[in-house]
Amino acid sequence: MARQLVLATRNRGKIEEMKQMLQGFEIEVLGLDHFPGCPEVVEDGQTFVDNAKKKAETISRFLQLPALADDSGLEVEALGGKPGVYSARFAGSDASDGENNQKLINSLQDIPDGERFASFRCVLALAIPGKDTWTCEGTCKGQILRSPIGNYGFGYDPLFFLPEFGKTMAQLTKEEKNQISHRGQAMRQFLARIEKGL
Repeated sequence: MARQLVLATRNRGKIEEMKQMLQGFEIEVLGLDHFPGCPEVVEDGQTFVDNAKKKAETISRFLQLPALADDSGLEVEALGGKPGVYSARFAGSDASDGENNQKLINSLQDIPDGERFASFRCVLALAIPGKDTWTCEGTCKGQILRSPIGNYGFGYDPLFFLPEFGKTMAQLTKEEKNQISHRGQAMRQFLARIEKGL
């Protein structure tokens, strides 16, 4: 019988990426949409680790099930690491991907093309009732374009250019993205832990 793992998110993009990466394991992957009574977790931590642990531990404690939480975002060198933990709400608490992307474009309009370095960072936290929370991290480096390119992915993917591929994250297939992305790197560490036995 498959073990249940709750993904502590309502972000459909993240859920689909994680489900794809967990294929082949005897794990039933469930998003928070399966549990309408779950509390909303306020992401008020100062770091990705803080937020990921808080989400995983809150949901795991509430449901008494293993919970995997992701906190990830974009860190832009010229902006001192911003938007960072505020990536999803860079342009406001209810901002769309398009609004966040436009604010990023505006914020970098005076930065030369050779100085638009950025990193996507992802922290995964696994909380299991009665056990210590485990975390791992992945990072993907790139540059920020002046206008979006590509129709895949979500968030800042259309602006995040990968020089070694000559493409943005939004031009990669799901399989290509999972091979190199910050979330893909963190998930491979998580999968290695599963293989050793949770």
